[in-house]
Amino acid sequence: QVQLVESGGGLVQPGGSLRLSCAASGFTFSWFPMSWYRQAPGKERELVAVITAAGDNTNYADSVKGRFTISRDNAKNTAYLQMNNLKPEDTAVYVCYVRRRGMDYWGKGTLVTVSS
Repeated sequence: QVQLVESGGGLVQPGGSLRLSCAASGFTFSWFPMSWYRQAPGKERELVAVITAAGDNTNYADSVKGRFTISRDNAKNTAYLQMNNLKPEDTAVYVCYVRRRGMDYWGKGTLVTVSS
């Protein structure tokens, strides 16, 4: 079965950096675009970044452009989200997502807290 397992979250000071990972299994990872979403307390889930199956095109939410970078390693079945210059408003649970054969799959998420 499809599994997405995120890691790399934690507490970081404003201006700091974190790198999130999403380890995928149960499907042919290299065939599918991957996305990162986030959900802050009391707010709706927000699409953060998307990467194509080959990794040759990416898109970002305006709020993270120039600070976050999505990437993938198809040999390792893993997607990444490099987050730089973090701000308190980036505090959220970050979740990995893939849509496969008409079904949505979500990881359980990893918590990122940006605070001094």
